[in-house]
Amino acid sequence: MSQEIHKKIKNNPKYIELIKKRKTLVLSLSFILTGTYFLFIIILAFFPQFFAIKIVQTVVPIGIPIGISIILLSLILAKIYIQSAASKFDDLVGDIIEDSRLDS
Repeated sequence: MSQEIHKKIKNNPKYIELIKKRKTLVLSLSFILTGTYFLFIIILAFFPQFFAIKIVQTVVPIGIPIGISIILLSLILAKIYIQSAASKFDDLVGDIIEDSRLDS
């Protein structure tokens, strides 16, 4: 019985849609964060003097707000994923569960 339900769920078009949407979102957000981080590291490796530039009229180097921005970017991207999971993905999961109950 359990294997039948698993098979029905895997063949459900909503399940396939869920997997595609989730994969697309995860890959997009991961690419954004990884690309930003690697750009930061590449600039740091080849142009370290750039991060030593002082912000106008302060003693704070520009590298500090850029580093903090990358941390904030990761939090923003996590929030985007959580909101998408709560709105789009949970609805699809609910539909999939309901479909599997109706068919069994």
